[in-house]
Amino acid sequence: MLAAELALAKIDVAIVERRTSQELPGARAGGLHSRTIEIFDQRGIAERFLAEGQQTQPGWFAGVHFDISDFPTRHPYACGLWQNHIERILAGWVGELGVTIYRDREVTGFAQDETGVDVELSDGASLRAQYLVGCDGGRSVIRKTAGIEFPGWDATTSAIIAQAELAETPQLGMRTDAIGTHGIGRLDYKIVDGKIVYADSGPVRIMLTEAQVGPATEPTLDDLKQAMIGVYGTDFGLHSPTWISRFTDMTRQAAAYRDRRVLLAGDAAHVHSPDGAQGLQMGVQDAVNLGWKLAQVVNGTSPQSLLDTYHAERHPAAARVLRTTMAHVALRRPDERIAALRDTIAEFMKNAEPRKQFAAKMFGLDVRYDFGEGHPLLGRRMPDLDLVTANGTRRVFTLLHDARPVLLNLGETGNFDSVPRPERVQLIDAKYAGAWELPALGSIAAPDAVLIRPDGHVAWVADRTQDGLAEALVTWFGLPDAA
Repeated sequence: MLAAELALAKIDVAIVERRTSQELPGARAGGLHSRTIEIFDQRGIAERFLAEGQQTQPGWFAGVHFDISDFPTRHPYACGLWQNHIERILAGWVGELGVTIYRDREVTGFAQDETGVDVELSDGASLRAQYLVGCDGGRSVIRKTAGIEFPGWDATTSAIIAQAELAETPQLGMRTDAIGTHGIGRLDYKIVDGKIVYADSGPVRIMLTEAQVGPATEPTLDDLKQAMIGVYGTDFGLHSPTWISRFTDMTRQAAAYRDRRVLLAGDAAHVHSPDGAQGLQMGVQDAVNLGWKLAQVVNGTSPQSLLDTYHAERHPAAARVLRTTMAHVALRRPDERIAALRDTIAEFMKNAEPRKQFAAKMFGLDVRYDFGEGHPLLGRRMPDLDLVTANGTRRVFTLLHDARPVLLNLGETGNFDSVPRPERVQLIDAKYAGAWELPALGSIAAPDAVLIRPDGHVAWVADRTQDGLAEALVTWFGLPDAA
């Protein structure tokens, strides 16, 4: 995703990928949240994922299954789609954008100086880059080499996950016992009336909570069989695993997302329990926050200090998610006292307003970057409105397909024609007569104009005047071209 963002800005970017091909063993993560789908829609690629996935209502918290079908978004749902397909579709898009991928090699080290980074590869070759971004996971070599601290909390629980074949018919679905939560589900399924209906045959995905926190090493087939027998009394003739792995609730976050010319994104910057399916979503949001900023710095249109806003915005956003996942893990512990707390919270969550507040938080629709006091839109995602323009009806998200900022004038045509601005900032005169509503917040006053960043967040809102616009344009997008 980050490579695509940079490529859209005509930046020479390359990916170093340790896998030899795009093939990913196993299905891995299971879908996309509403805000992630919106981000793909902002780039014009959402339909690629929706065409292969299945619409469903998002996950649950404290035993409450959230329904966001009444949310003010064009995508009030989740998209059930395995990670191997998500990665394949993204890789196809990156290929169309001409991004180079160095496969079958890893970054083993680097050295940075005032003008760039020398990157050492596992095949003995090296690359010279202006910037290096570590998207290399929770055990990030780049984070460790940069000396960035990774504080947080150690694991208190672990689970074995796997994809395999079973000779016997298993007991499908989730179950809870004195150890924790477990589940078996067919890889192939359909969503019918909001419920998962599994295929009658085919490989299965397995998740088994371990009685004790497992070691850092990957589990074996025998470990998987013994865990299944411990939960189900049988291993159902388990055989032919595609992959076996282990996850924990270890929760850590990089103390800094940037060390001079080295930055971190995704799991390299934050790790947590997979409860709530937040990891993939946060990685995509990191990428679209960083990509346009890094592009402007590389192009020389913005100072390096713009990169400091990446940490300032994304670190607090991830910290909120990490605390939510820790709460999620705590509430599913098999303890009667915890069960009492879970039931109490569940009762509260079933009310309309708490549901809206918490669901918006879980599914990325309430993220607000702190740009100071002002209109409720300031710092939040811009709604995908149907605008009336001189060229017909246009959706807001279509204006962001090329990852260019937008100055959207909703007042008198020509109000901003004389405002000095960088050429890449699109000026759009439009009308919108509908109601303005934000997830969790509800109805808000209609603005006269907004400045929308390439990541879809609003950087400035008109308050009947143009006060602050010139400063916002320079802060986020550099000096006007004539300057």
